[in-house]
Amino acid sequence: MAAKKKHPETQTTKHSSNKNGPTSNSNSDNQIIVHTQYIKDLSFENPNAPHILIEGPSQPDVEIAVNVGAELINKDQYEVTLKIAAKAIAGETTLFLVDLTYAGLVTPEGATADEVNPLIMIEAPRLLFPFARAIISEATRDGGFMPLNIQPVDFIAVYQHNIAQKISAKTNN
Repeated sequence: MAAKKKHPETQTTKHSSNKNGPTSNSNSDNQIIVHTQYIKDLSFENPNAPHILIEGPSQPDVEIAVNVGAELINKDQYEVTLKIAAKAIAGETTLFLVDLTYAGLVTPEGATADEVNPLIMIEAPRLLFPFARAIISEATRDGGFMPLNIQPVDFIAVYQHNIAQKISAKTNN
């Protein structure tokens, strides 16, 4: 008898928002299910090719921006988008520009209403990030440069920063 297989694109991770340690009786069965993930938008620009590739550029300065968004698709399914932009400059010369919007359809399972937002905005991007990172690395390599290996992102800090900005915007209005 054949074993029951999960869909190959489905990933599950457990998340516990338990702040009191492992002896607390809080619900630790909440998880996020990734139904599918996909490139929503990808742009790579190599504006000074082939000259920059022939000359062999000096060590570039690379600016990286990461943004996370989510949209409720239906009752319990969200589209989480991870936007990563990178720009490499050597002196006054732009080497490359890469913009990626990588998305996943996810469902928070077993989470209370208070746990859904952190689960969607922290755990889902953590699951999507390695795939987005690999796409950017391959795009820069295929563009004729060394692969751009983006360091891991602390999505908890990104989430906390976004919450602080929303609170600040409300108090300033």
